[in-house]
Amino acid sequence: MQFTGFDLDHFVAHYWQKQPLLIRNPWGDWQNPLEPDELAGLACEDDVESRLVIGNDGNRTMENGPFAEDRFAGLGTGPWTLLVQAVDHHVPDVAELIAPFRFVPNWRIDDVMVSYATDGGGVGSHYDNYDVFLVQGLGQRRWRVGPKCDSRTPLLPHDDLRLVAEFEATDEWVLNPGDILYVPPCYAHDGVAVGDDCMTYSIGFRAPSRSELIEGWAEHLAEQFSDEERYTDPDLALQAQPGEISEAAIARLHDIVMEAISDRAGFARWFGQHNSTPKYDRDWRPETLLDEKALLTSVAQGLPLIRNPASRFSFIRVGPQENALFVDGQSFKCEGESAVLAESICATPVILLGHTDVQCADVASLLIALVNQGSLAFDDDG
Repeated sequence: MQFTGFDLDHFVAHYWQKQPLLIRNPWGDWQNPLEPDELAGLACEDDVESRLVIGNDGNRTMENGPFAEDRFAGLGTGPWTLLVQAVDHHVPDVAELIAPFRFVPNWRIDDVMVSYATDGGGVGSHYDNYDVFLVQGLGQRRWRVGPKCDSRTPLLPHDDLRLVAEFEATDEWVLNPGDILYVPPCYAHDGVAVGDDCMTYSIGFRAPSRSELIEGWAEHLAEQFSDEERYTDPDLALQAQPGEISEAAIARLHDIVMEAISDRAGFARWFGQHNSTPKYDRDWRPETLLDEKALLTSVAQGLPLIRNPASRFSFIRVGPQENALFVDGQSFKCEGESAVLAESICATPVILLGHTDVQCADVASLLIALVNQGSLAFDDDG
């Protein structure tokens, strides 16, 4: 799926992370990629994260999945909402919804959450700390958007839901199939189904917090140093007051920390691995490990190589012909032909290789490693 007649340059300049925007059906011919029964089926599976919000206004309860197959039949006629995370990992047609939004770098893209709601259903007024595009799939939903919020914004008391206590809408729209509402980080918003069979696709983005980055980087660094690397003061100066922590000591202690955390190249390597660690696991590791002979056979058969939809791929350019490839928390040094391959893998979910492509030993080794760790697979099912 692709947008038609939508000015991305104008959007990025005037709306991205600045203000909400209603985008009336930019798809041309919108086709809903998932049926409600299929979504309910996913919510019954053990390896899928799902939630059920029952009720509306100030009377909402939440249940976590997986759910029994007869759970939805027993909900009655009142308002309820089913939310299923990372549906793009399980349904290729839903994964295709992400393609038009790849004007944002891949490392920032999270997943596609899909919700189904009966008349009046919704999760309530809330705000997210990341950007989200809300694509109306089936039916109608009334969206209200309010002002920006932060950690000081009062919330309603609730064990499971973070609901804004005093929500005052500044804009309101009813979305039809194919319409999109863009909501920047921290803007309060509230969506309510208008009629039954309301489905919404939420394309969310990752935005690491300052605390997450500091904590993760510091923990990584702490694991790298031996216990013998300590503060030293061979030039100790006698001081009149033994209880004082001297300025010289503070400066030396501070230098010890800053010298470690200011390693920019090390931080880049750590972040590539940290950011590529998958949130949800879909085990694609082959029962029989791929070797060079099996690799050549698969390529000779013309089998396309596809990415595990739960895997994360990104790279950092190290030199003119050298990349650091990060896949599922692992790092791979790629030079020459393997660097070209790394960029291709990150750019497209399907790669068709020729015999000459795998003659390079580094290319073959990289492909074998990625297949055996379950990040790539040859599609022998067509």
